Amino acid sequence: MEKKVISPRGIFEDTYVIDSDGVPRFKILIGGSWSFGSSGGDYFDVRSPIDGNTVARATRATKDDANSAVQAAYSARTKIRSIAAVHRIELFEKTCEVMRSYAEDFIRTIVIESGKPISSARGEFEASLLRMCYASEEARRIYGEYIPGDWVEDTKNKVGMVIREPVGVVAAISPFNYPLFSGVSKVVPAILAGNAVVLKPASDTPISLIMYARALEVAGLPSGVLNVVTGSGSDVGDVITRHELVGAISFTGSTEIGKQIAARAGLKRLHLELGGKAAAIVLEDADIDLAARKVAQGSLRNSGQRCDAISRVLVVEEVAEAFVKKLREEVARTKSGNPWDDDVVVGPLINERALRKVDELVRDALSRGAELVMGGSSEGLLYHPTILDKVPLDSKIAWEETFGPVIPVIRVKDLDEALEVANRSRYGLDSCVFTTSMYKAWRAIKLLEVGTVTVNDFPAHGVGNFPFGGIKDSGIGREGLGYSIDELTVLKTISINVEPSGLRKE
Repeated sequence: MEKKVISPRGIFEDTYVIDSDGVPRFKILIGGSWSFGSSGGDYFDVRSPIDGNTVARATRATKDDANSAVQAAYSARTKIRSIAAVHRIELFEKTCEVMRSYAEDFIRTIVIESGKPISSARGEFEASLLRMCYASEEARRIYGEYIPGDWVEDTKNKVGMVIREPVGVVAAISPFNYPLFSGVSKVVPAILAGNAVVLKPASDTPISLIMYARALEVAGLPSGVLNVVTGSGSDVGDVITRHELVGAISFTGSTEIGKQIAARAGLKRLHLELGGKAAAIVLEDADIDLAARKVAQGSLRNSGQRCDAISRVLVVEEVAEAFVKKLREEVARTKSGNPWDDDVVVGPLINERALRKVDELVRDALSRGAELVMGGSSEGLLYHPTILDKVPLDSKIAWEETFGPVIPVIRVKDLDEALEVANRSRYGLDSCVFTTSMYKAWRAIKLLEVGTVTVNDFPAHGVGNFPFGGIKDSGIGREGLGYSIDELTVLKTISINVEPSGLRKE
């Protein structure tokens, strides 16, 4: 079989060199210059989850590189701030055109570096373009407010305005599971708001965002406005999240890393999208066929490697047998295997560590009395779609984020017990409820302690038309068209004394 490496053509050829073994080695972007940084060419391997082969190498940026990237962004912040919002929108429209002409390069890169099935990779690419196409919606959030002063005695001769301004420099740290879209979703609102950005891609999947930065550069983004540094969290991540010139941090990843970032960030603005443990509540009056189909889709998409994935099902005992039988049929129809196959839904997990964690959670549940309905085995980094029934509440998988294609079914006696179990979780990102009773649905909506409740469907954040974000250990802030702007701007209040103009009221 032909060895696949990541070597995008055309405009991207300036971002890498081909090593003697045929593997491309990618550069970092600082202040408009592509280079191998200050380390003298030190790099790390990017291995494909599909076959374990080294498909690219990325520069191992140093702390000095990270500091230089922040300094470059700080120096460039006035460049982007001076560009009118309408022209920033045009910049992203032009970037869409550039990316569209290299669609296959982007899609191929997503598949190779993340192991994502090609149908999902196409969807991620299109979602990334849509996020930029909807840039005008986000830009509309950069508006102010007029406050008449004569409502209050001590400001009766004044008028007030409140405007939104950029924070200056945004540190953006993106995860592996959406290697292109997650970074795009951070860069777009940051630049639209007039900020410069230092972007750190996930080390498992850094190439998609290097390509994105190049596309923005070709579209006309001024030098230094976007800087991309690849490397470890302990070096690059630590510097950019602590740096005094960074005004805001936008991070998507684990709760544990999010807490570390919050602890060292100081007084920066924080936008943290962290872990989730979405519960699907299936009530006795639910449409069982619909519930089973949606639970299977919501659990297995992207191999379960999603913060909004359904990772536990709380089903009322009365309908549990029928639900599990139907769920097994749905999962059995879900194809897993080679990501290059258009029909495949479940591909490999990102790395060996992720595979071990998923399997350990499954083994723990089985050792405590859970029943294996199907799956429970792996082949390479592919973990076969798995259903566990009668999962006891002392199982780790009942509470820990799974990030794999496993569906734990927990039987409950009624809605009250389902809500109690759901809310016992330390996470609070998403949940969903399946019922034909609007009264029960509304009760669940009001009582579930999460950022988003979905009724009769699985949670899906999509391009961000509906805002999303978590409470408890699932994060801080909200993402979405328009809403992301708020997280990356600060308010400035303007007070104007109108008396010198002779406009005072007698």
